[in-house]
Amino acid sequence: MFGIGKQKWERELGVAVDTLLAADTLAFGGVGIAGTTLPVTEAYERVSAALDDHPDEVRRQLDRVLADGTPAGRAYAATLLERIDPAAARAAWTSLRDDPSEFTTFVGCVMDRETLGAYASRRLAAA
Repeated sequence: MFGIGKQKWERELGVAVDTLLAADTLAFGGVGIAGTTLPVTEAYERVSAALDDHPDEVRRQLDRVLADGTPAGRAYAATLLERIDPAAARAAWTSLRDDPSEFTTFVGCVMDRETLGAYASRRLAAA
């Protein structure tokens, strides 16, 4: 049976990380006129909430997303990494700045497409 022996937080973290691994959109707040929170944004928030109580396990999962995730998933992982290991986050952003892969971004009602490399370069410049 799936999840035997795992605590509730471990199962919830696993589901959230799986969502980030497959993310096709980067949005840190509500989107559209109604301000709807996307499932991937909710997953990001769940992983973020787990950082305080389970930083080691979250770090392992973020490394997994950085290695195997979609472009949007890797952007979420590097963003979360900034909270627990700024030097590792900077290294992650540096390694991503030449990545030509595209993903969808949302800021409020504005939807756009962006390369992971351009996004990473902006994050590095802002740091």
